[in-house]
Amino acid sequence: MHPLIRYVIVLAAVPVFTTAAVHAHKSPSPDRNAQAKAVMEASFQAKGQAGMDRLDQDKTQALCSLHAPAAPPAGAAAKVLAANQAMVKLPSDGKFLGDWKRGQAIAEEGKGEQYSDDPTKPSGGNCYACHELDKQQIAYGTIGPSLYHYGKNRGRSEPMLKLTWSMLYDMKGYTVCSAMPRFGSKGILTEQQLKDVMALLYDPDSPVNK
Repeated sequence: MHPLIRYVIVLAAVPVFTTAAVHAHKSPSPDRNAQAKAVMEASFQAKGQAGMDRLDQDKTQALCSLHAPAAPPAGAAAKVLAANQAMVKLPSDGKFLGDWKRGQAIAEEGKGEQYSDDPTKPSGGNCYACHELDKQQIAYGTIGPSLYHYGKNRGRSEPMLKLTWSMLYDMKGYTVCSAMPRFGSKGILTEQQLKDVMALLYDPDSPVNK
């Protein structure tokens, strides 16, 4: 099961509320969350590389589930954000940018970590499922913001490169309940793949910046 699909499954299990209803309803109780997990455990079957461990939550995910659909309390969220930021590993050779053409292929590839995928082959980022990256694409998702002209608008200063790398590595270090896959911390993309996606975002020759 691809990480993005896992997020969709979890989001689909959460009731949808209007803004007014969010303020009118309390967060689900631990018992309610336990009931939801029991339902998922009863309906989800391990197959291929997608084992039952896919239903296990780390501290970040558990915090977001506990308080959904509202945001976690600021104090608890701040601790989790700091912990996730501390786990980010910057490029081992200090170089942030790879090959934008390889990065584009990664952004367009949706395979990886699904039960039907070959676990010996690299995963894709499936970036277009949530973001607009360039004007050549006629279909893309809007769950995330447009990344068109990402590098052109932001420049390539070292602090900006580090920030972008860190967000790709684990966006939950910046938005605790983000639906963005944790490409680095969960080992979805390799260090080289992250460099190539970075190049897609920053290289002036990339269609992202045209």
